[in-house]
Amino acid sequence: MPHELYPQVALRARHRCEYCRAPEEFHSTEFEVEHIHPQSLGGDDSLENLALACRSCNLRKLQATHAVDPATGQVAELFNPRNDRWSEHFVFVAEAREIVGITSTGRATVRRLDLNRSHVLRARQRWVMSGWLPS
Repeated sequence: MPHELYPQVALRARHRCEYCRAPEEFHSTEFEVEHIHPQSLGGDDSLENLALACRSCNLRKLQATHAVDPATGQVAELFNPRNDRWSEHFVFVAEAREIVGITSTGRATVRRLDLNRSHVLRARQRWVMSGWLPS
């Protein structure tokens, strides 16, 4: 059963995963309402703490709020859709179909959520062919 705030969260996110930018319309199930700051760590159910996430991103993020930046080896905060602008932390390289982190937060998020695994790259090829690009 979807979260009671799903309609507001999904509308705000334009029905796209707020992490990998996958369009919900290309999936067979509704995306999930994800707690940016996990409830287990004191996060609440306010709209400011909720994000729309595809199942894959939600399962990979779990309760994490930080991850290791592979470029520096330092722990960095994960991307926060309420505080961060996607375009300041990531770029989409259409030719490779990859999301590339351009900041410590971006790189740590790409790594933690495994945003460029082979299955996703194949799906993104179909998105690109249909004229849709993450941004």
